[in-house]
Amino acid sequence: MATALAGDDTVVRPAPGGRRSPLWWAAVALPATAAVVYTVPTRRLTGDLHYVLAALRTGRAAGYGPSEVFTHRPFFYRWFIALLDRGTSFAATTSVREALIGAAGVLLAAAAAAVLFAALHRRAGGREAALTAGATGLALALAPRNDFLQPEWAAVVLTVFGVAAAIGPKGRWRAALLAALPLGLAVMMKYSTAATAAIGILLVYVVDRGRAVRVALVAAPAAAALFGLSVLGGSHELQWTHDMPLINQSALSRTGIRPHFILTRSVEFLADRAVASPVLLLLPGALFLVLARVRGWRRRAELLLVALAIGAVALAVVIVQGNWFLYHAAQLPVLAAATWGLAVGGAHRSPPWIFGVVSLAYGVLPVLYAKAPEQDQRPYVVWAFALAALLAGFADALLERRRSKGSAGSAVLVALTGVVCLAASIWPGSPHLVFDGRVTVTSAQYLDELRSIEQEADRIRAELPADASVLYLAFGDTTYYVDHPARCRYPIATFLQRSRFLPDVAQLKSFKENADCVDHGPAPYAVLERPWFKPGKVDPELWHRIQAVYDCPPGDAGTRMVLCVRRSEDTRADD
Repeated sequence: MATALAGDDTVVRPAPGGRRSPLWWAAVALPATAAVVYTVPTRRLTGDLHYVLAALRTGRAAGYGPSEVFTHRPFFYRWFIALLDRGTSFAATTSVREALIGAAGVLLAAAAAAVLFAALHRRAGGREAALTAGATGLALALAPRNDFLQPEWAAVVLTVFGVAAAIGPKGRWRAALLAALPLGLAVMMKYSTAATAAIGILLVYVVDRGRAVRVALVAAPAAAALFGLSVLGGSHELQWTHDMPLINQSALSRTGIRPHFILTRSVEFLADRAVASPVLLLLPGALFLVLARVRGWRRRAELLLVALAIGAVALAVVIVQGNWFLYHAAQLPVLAAATWGLAVGGAHRSPPWIFGVVSLAYGVLPVLYAKAPEQDQRPYVVWAFALAALLAGFADALLERRRSKGSAGSAVLVALTGVVCLAASIWPGSPHLVFDGRVTVTSAQYLDELRSIEQEADRIRAELPADASVLYLAFGDTTYYVDHPARCRYPIATFLQRSRFLPDVAQLKSFKENADCVDHGPAPYAVLERPWFKPGKVDPELWHRIQAVYDCPPGDAGTRMVLCVRRSEDTRADD
């Protein structure tokens, strides 16, 4: 990739020489495909996706389309998920429907990898382009459950399309125009995902400075135009854009800048992210291998500064949001995978064997780490693994010039270690949630918890008349499984629930509209999920209004949710 990194448009072809095995592609593609096929029916969707799907489905049953229903996600992302969901409406069971949605996401990842390969192949050899694009696509297709189909994940997919469009075509302005739409849509996935689009432009910069400037000049107004379209397309979009950040109690705008906390939490967060996606541990070593092949210290320094800027942008967006959710940095594992592909595929002689052995070992690391004693699960342990990968990259960089040219078979074996590493996050024993270096929930445990929620939701469904409308004072998983129609544009009472953390939320226009769902034409039933809504913590005046409309049983010990029944007009008048 030396030509591409130098910003030269010259086409680079593989050097003539050794006979390439016709089985090279199949030997890597078949195991990768097997891992993806396994993932589609077994991964299932995470609670955040259940939240969005539940709001869209119950809101649609109430007569509100994706443009008009509140899901705590922007306009274009709502439509993205709605289109995926509507294409699976014929499925008979929830698990099949989720598998079909997952398959659609995998196809999007594969398409992004394909266009990236076509663009890279103009600037690099076939092996280098294939491994870089393939690792990128596989990182997206095998993304941890918490990342998959989230706005951050969708923004990464769109950014891959944008980068490919920016560096592929010969005409620079034509390339910029082609890249503007996917990069603009990447911004629209969550607004904070503007950071992902900016990272994409920085990646274009390392290949061609002129193209990067042109892309930035065109993509910025494109994103603004798309936002304007969303405001025109949804009557509440501007209001929700204003109100949504104000219901985040952990946002930097509320907590203020605390340097020591930010530094400490950043170190812990990156370790947590690496436990969930061990390919991130390989990033330092992969970056070292790439930089070692670049000629000229000035160019190396420039590329290192760009890499540090990309890392800073990726971490800054996590810090600003303040929740430290792992999926807020969904772009980091994909960047690490692409760098890994570039490092392995760009080897001039023999592939980096030591680095490959480390990659293979890290493929089983998440499962073993989750089983380790709690006292051994610490951020410094995770950082030690990253240091080991860096040392492996350093050793391979020193040895590369001394090695003879490797065969296609040796390249295949090292490439397979990347497949193993990228598949590490999909196994039942792999971490689902990690905090402060500790695995708090594994994938298998999460699915067990989900089945428990589904059973409780089935109990509530059995108490409801067919097609009865419901006011959901419950989170997304409950709403998703109860799946009865709502009656207003706020199917899930998110604004009402946030008053338990932030009293000033009650002053927002969206809160007042959400509260109107209780007072005006209320549904005949309400589902109250006490651990989430917490009646004693929400706005007292709001809870008084809910009690005036609904009769909610106290619930038994260990019961998460209860079914509330709307009081008769006479009873409400007496109260």
